Amino acid sequence: MILRARTVVTMEGTPIDNGAVSIDGERIVDVGAFGEIKARRSGETVDLGEQALLPGLINAHCHLDYTCLRSKIPPSKIFTDWIRAIVSEKEKLSPQDYVGSINAGFAEAKGFGTTTIANLTSFPELIQQITPPIRIWWFPELIDVRTSPGGAANLTGLTGQVLGGSRALFKKWGLAPHAPFTASADLYRQCEAIARREHLLLTTHLAESRDEMQMFSESRGPLFDFLSEMGRDNSDLHGATPVEHVSTFCEMNEHWLLVHLNEILTRDLDILRRSSTLPHVVHCPRSHDYFRHSPFQFRKLRELGFNICLGTDSLASNDDLSLFAEMRAFQRNDPSTSARQILEMVTVNAARALGQSDRLGQIWPGFLADLIAVPCTGSTSAFEEIVAFDGAVPWMMIGRKEPATK
Repeated sequence: MILRARTVVTMEGTPIDNGAVSIDGERIVDVGAFGEIKARRSGETVDLGEQALLPGLINAHCHLDYTCLRSKIPPSKIFTDWIRAIVSEKEKLSPQDYVGSINAGFAEAKGFGTTTIANLTSFPELIQQITPPIRIWWFPELIDVRTSPGGAANLTGLTGQVLGGSRALFKKWGLAPHAPFTASADLYRQCEAIARREHLLLTTHLAESRDEMQMFSESRGPLFDFLSEMGRDNSDLHGATPVEHVSTFCEMNEHWLLVHLNEILTRDLDILRRSSTLPHVVHCPRSHDYFRHSPFQFRKLRELGFNICLGTDSLASNDDLSLFAEMRAFQRNDPSTSARQILEMVTVNAARALGQSDRLGQIWPGFLADLIAVPCTGSTSAFEEIVAFDGAVPWMMIGRKEPATK
């Protein structure tokens, strides 16, 4: 098959005007100008017309469990009030509510051009009931704040489940100790040990809010009080920042996706740079704005060499699952960052974070044919037009096939 488009945005070099992509099976085998590809390759030609063809988008952080909570929780001045509210809303939901919510989230994300998603779920036992329509990294979200350290998650059983399903074409796995205020040091250590042994990715929420910083640095504040009410043993608090706290029992390296990092000090950055390989950072612009967090330190993180990706977070703190909307929100907050750099955060950067730099995030020979197309007039740069796109994506291909049914 040959796909022709007004512009092919490969994410490697400059876009190719009147470009084409040749596909064999689920892989890209050739990329170039349309005339050159037609001369080199045979097969059916599909002309996408006046559109930009680009890699499918990769959402580096999402909670599809909470798709059904859209507009249920109004913004709060205090992050802890939102946590109280979401705990209350979750108590109203049944397992089938969550299955429906996850399925609805998949459909919405796919409609907005997402072809791969890193999804945290509180209910890994429900995954067997779900057939993802896009590529998925499942991260069981692990919490032991209400139990003895490490007791909430049966990690032995969970690991068996993870490894048993990890070889499906559209399904991979990781582990997600939720956050330092809800996951013990022992739970983090267990997750790291399993991830090293089984070659899994890890993700966690870290340094997200002022409440979290106050809890760890000062042993007081609304989050400290709320978690004390829930029975958290706060004897591990010793005046450190959240990053300093986690660094005492975790090696945060390239196998980690650190989500948020809104409340960080210079010494936190020094700690994060100690590892021989840097962790990846995931920023969620619209969720960040919803909570009115401290400014995200994109410039400093990027200058220090951190790989930065974008995610949508959940619909309990966002309007929809559009990565195009996340790119536009990022651009509003940081207009000096180029459209190309912003698009990289949902393509090549996110692929790198998932360990898929040779398979996803670019249009290049050998890569998977995960592709989307959006209207392109040529009135400005292709990157600017892509970031400005608003709406449902009109054309998509995922490995030239839909995922097999269970």
